[in-house]
Amino acid sequence: MYDAQMSELKSDTDQAGEGRLAHAASDHPPVRRGRIGVILSNLGTPDATDYWSMRRYLSEFLSDRRVIDYSPWIWQPLLQLIILSKRPFSSGEAYRGIWNNEADESPLLTTTRNQAEKVASAVAKVFGDDVIVDFCMRYGNPSTQSVIKKLKEQGCERIVFFPLYPQYSAPTTATANDQAFRALMKMNWQPSVRTVPAYYQHPLYIEALAQSVEKAYAALETKPDILVTSYHGVPQRYLMEGDPYHCQCQKTTRLLKERLGWSDTDIKVTFQSKFGPEEWLQPYTVEEVARLAESGKTNIAIMAPAFSSDCVETLEEINEEIKESFEEAGGEHFTYIPCLNDDDAHIDMMMDIIRTELSGWISAR
Repeated sequence: MYDAQMSELKSDTDQAGEGRLAHAASDHPPVRRGRIGVILSNLGTPDATDYWSMRRYLSEFLSDRRVIDYSPWIWQPLLQLIILSKRPFSSGEAYRGIWNNEADESPLLTTTRNQAEKVASAVAKVFGDDVIVDFCMRYGNPSTQSVIKKLKEQGCERIVFFPLYPQYSAPTTATANDQAFRALMKMNWQPSVRTVPAYYQHPLYIEALAQSVEKAYAALETKPDILVTSYHGVPQRYLMEGDPYHCQCQKTTRLLKERLGWSDTDIKVTFQSKFGPEEWLQPYTVEEVARLAESGKTNIAIMAPAFSSDCVETLEEINEEIKESFEEAGGEHFTYIPCLNDDDAHIDMMMDIIRTELSGWISAR
């Protein structure tokens, strides 16, 4: 039914010329209709590593009530007057250590663009030019609002919004969706939108993780004593308030362990990136890797299943701060297994999810 309607609309447009329906009045503004958009949404990135670029990015990020839910009357003076007077310098230094100097952008931006281009190529083979693929950032550029507006102007009446977070949490998936809905609130003619749910147990996601582990282990002379799956942390109270993130992280690791055919002692769940004074999900990665080294596990591997792309939390925090904690405690061999990034198995998983979400909207050619 939808394909027939779209063909009819295209026929009307063709008869009237580019961007104009046959039955429209002569002074009616051009309207492009009948296409579908797919948006891959990632966390975000500063535009540069200088103080003011970092400050703008961190201010937007840390002002999000999904991320920091303290009262603005308390939090904003602390953030604007104290934290943002110092944090941009240290964060800028961390980003400079991983910056893609050739493209003059963060690795997260480079990888997310590559993912979108590969997904677009795969989508075109199945749906032709009826589906447009793009990407956006929750914080920074390209902004969610600008990409939704661009797709609308390209004739997209329907949009699949795909937050690239395997495990659902309010500070990640929910805030990405919030931003998409805010963009829609500013539009007189809104496209219909579907949001992709968490995919922490999707078979192709688990398979892609397993293949990345197997590939990394095959390149090592000695198998690591244990694999640490390090997830980005959230405050402990989020779990108590009903956020499913902790449980979904645990299930991802359990499914990975089962796919690899390992025992419980071969793999360990930890949480990184603690911020602020309150208790976060534990064990903390930086402390746990030191404990492992002290207990005799001096050869470990570590991966970050909650990140769809390598970023400052993996390339800088894991490969520097966490690695240093491990080595200072007596660790000898530290192997970081990269995120899935634009690996073909990861793209295949995204494509499988997109095909499912497009069901009822369009059929493969």
